[in-house]
Amino acid sequence: MLKSRVIPVVLYDGRVVVKSIKFARHRNVGHPVNVARVYNAREVDELIFLDISATVENRPPNFELLQDVADECFMPLTIGGGIKSLDDIRLSLLAGADKVCINSAAFSSPSLIASAASKFGSQCIVVGVDVLKSEEGRYRIYKHSDKTMAKEDPFDFVRSLVELGAGEIYLNSVDNDGMMDGFDEDLIARVCESVSVPVIVAGGAGKLDDFAIAIKCGASAVGAASIFHFTEATPLEAKRYMFGAGIATRL
Repeated sequence: MLKSRVIPVVLYDGRVVVKSIKFARHRNVGHPVNVARVYNAREVDELIFLDISATVENRPPNFELLQDVADECFMPLTIGGGIKSLDDIRLSLLAGADKVCINSAAFSSPSLIASAASKFGSQCIVVGVDVLKSEEGRYRIYKHSDKTMAKEDPFDFVRSLVELGAGEIYLNSVDNDGMMDGFDEDLIARVCESVSVPVIVAGGAGKLDDFAIAIKCGASAVGAASIFHFTEATPLEAKRYMFGAGIATRL
């Protein structure tokens, strides 16, 4: 049985780590290299670093900064933001990333997923999907790059991503982002039932029990930011809680 993971998620805007609420109202929380150093000392399972302004500003990833971050990381590192080409992926991996997270390009250039999986292997291709509920109560995909909702059905869309070669799905609930009020359990269960690859879920962790709930809904890993930035909870405490709840995890 694969062990469930707890993954701190670090959002940064240029060279500053921020934390958002519902993808807005950013709050500065430090420098990317310093944050990476702290999580490395805590021996976390993995780390996800996402540049939230790269695509919006139409610029490539800051590979120099990513190299500095990777130098502090002795755990698997996933980086995302501004990934639009095979060369972006190649340079990200050369900078020290173990995996890359593709988001906006999954819409603008879905063939990139297939090409990247063929060239670098599905195991290092993560595709991010941001989901919110419409006023009618339907799940919709939110496109961070242009602040619009996509026409694609989220559950059909994640299936198509796996068919293209995605090795992992990073599922984020926009409605729950930064709220620390629990995960959208129905969304997690439906996405996990739709695909055969691991799903990392994010958006909502506010207490240790939320981690166990997400895993029991079908997630392979739980990504979290606010709970680790703004409370005394640590990734190790989350894993110990999960272990106590009967969930296989690496301690």
